[in-house]
Amino acid sequence: MTPPDQERGRKGDTMYRKLPCIRIDGETATEGLHEVIEEVPMALFINGRHAMTAMMSPVQLEDFVTGYLFTEQIIRGIDEIESIRLEPNRMSVITKNLFKVLGPKKTILSGCGGSTSFIDTAKLPKVASDYRISTEEIRTAAKAVLNSELHATTGGIHIVALLDHDRIISVSEDIGRHNALDRVIGHALRNKVDLAKTWVIVSGRISSEMVRKCLIAGIPIIVSRGATTTLAVETADKTGLTVAGFARSTKMVVYTHAWRIEGSGAAPQQ
Repeated sequence: MTPPDQERGRKGDTMYRKLPCIRIDGETATEGLHEVIEEVPMALFINGRHAMTAMMSPVQLEDFVTGYLFTEQIIRGIDEIESIRLEPNRMSVITKNLFKVLGPKKTILSGCGGSTSFIDTAKLPKVASDYRISTEEIRTAAKAVLNSELHATTGGIHIVALLDHDRIISVSEDIGRHNALDRVIGHALRNKVDLAKTWVIVSGRISSEMVRKCLIAGIPIIVSRGATTTLAVETADKTGLTVAGFARSTKMVVYTHAWRIEGSGAAPQQ
């Protein structure tokens, strides 16, 4: 499996800083420094209007902006972006249609009085891809991308990787899983990757929002080293997305559409 054709999360003052601390080991306390992951506010402006502010790791920002605009359905493709300008704590995007309504299309509906909410799966795309991967591919990918030196150093980072059968297309490390997923999707869009023939592996929990972003992008499979949520599984089941969790060593749990995982024993879809 070949490495991604991009720089993986940078270190130094962009990804973490060494901060003063007191280390306690049993009865001994010593002053020192400890590596702490960087978290910064990045404001996104679209056609001069403030759209949102994300708390994030300040790397791969053009990929993040592209992926975020796409998964929030603000744009339908990269060709709708005229320019992206990056400044300290600010990302400015100009779209080709300056008069377009830029509010994202919401798929979250509130219940009576706003006390409950759920994802309206009728408003989400369905996965049509017949792409399949093997359990061996999952094991190999987990070893290749989820053992992060940055996480070992700081203990405070999430990892998301986008892959196909032959290569690791993109890897992103961020304080937020959703930010990292937007980045790998944005990288794929900027490099004209067919997302229907890819899959995602993540270090952290699979939430309903992670599922929603995969559905918008057309990614058919998401696998995690960690857990998932009930809403993520229910949404994936109704929309055709394959979700697997606890992918560790030779074990994993496949929750939905297991036919895409060769070795699961599930019959191929007719």
